[in-house]
Amino acid sequence: MSENTNEMDEQDTMEIEQTETEPSEGKLVDGELVDGESATEDEEDDADGLGAPTLNAALEALLLVADVPMSVSELATLTRTPAEQVITALHDLAQEYAVQGRGFDLRELGGGWRYWTRDNCATVVERFVLDGQHARLTQAALETLAVVAYRQPVTRARISAIRGVNVDGVVRTLVTRGLIEEVGHDNETGAHLYRTTTYFLERLGLKSLEDLPPIAEHLPMPDSVEDIFDLVSN
Repeated sequence: MSENTNEMDEQDTMEIEQTETEPSEGKLVDGELVDGESATEDEEDDADGLGAPTLNAALEALLLVADVPMSVSELATLTRTPAEQVITALHDLAQEYAVQGRGFDLRELGGGWRYWTRDNCATVVERFVLDGQHARLTQAALETLAVVAYRQPVTRARISAIRGVNVDGVVRTLVTRGLIEEVGHDNETGAHLYRTTTYFLERLGLKSLEDLPPIAEHLPMPDSVEDIFDLVSN
C-alpha cells in the first residue's frame, strides 16, 4: 500500500514540474494569457470592452469629443493608422453624412477636421443658441476684427488710426474671446502685433485667410483696400 502511494506521489510531482516548465498556449482573459505568456499591449487593448473599433468608428469618436478641429496627423497618431487611410476614411464619412442627409457634416476647416451642423439646420440651431443669450459682438468689435483680418499683422495704434477711435478695450475683448492673438512686436515701435486665430477661421467657416471675401467691392472708393487703409491712416 505504501509503495503504491509513493509511486502516485512521484507521478504527481513529475506532472507539476512538467506544467511549470512547458508553457501552454493558453487563452486571453482580462488582459492576461491563462497558463501561458503575458498578453501584448495590443491584445490588452482588444480585450478591453467590446474589442478594437473600426477606423471610421474611432474617427467619429475622436471628432465627437474634440472642441477644436483635429489634423490628419493627430488622427493618424491616435488611431495608429497611416495618414493616407485616415484621409480616405474622412472623405468617405463626409460623403456618407451628405448622402444620408444628416443634420451635421464633416468639414476640413481651420487646419483640421470637425463636425458642423448642416446649413439647412441653421434656423433651429440659431434659435437654440440665441434663445435667452445675447453674446454677439458689438459693431465696434466687428469693425476692429475686420481691420485685423484684412490688415494683419497690425498694431493697436494702426487699428485706431484706421477706425478713428481708441480700440484698446475692443482689442482686449477680441483677445479674450480667442478671435485674435499677439504675434510678436513691430520692428519700429516695439508695439504688439495682432493677427486672427484658428478659432476665427473656425467660427467663420473658412479654411484659410485666402477664403476671406474681397472687401474692395463693398467700399465706395478707391478700388484698392490697401489704398483705403493708407488714406485713413495718413
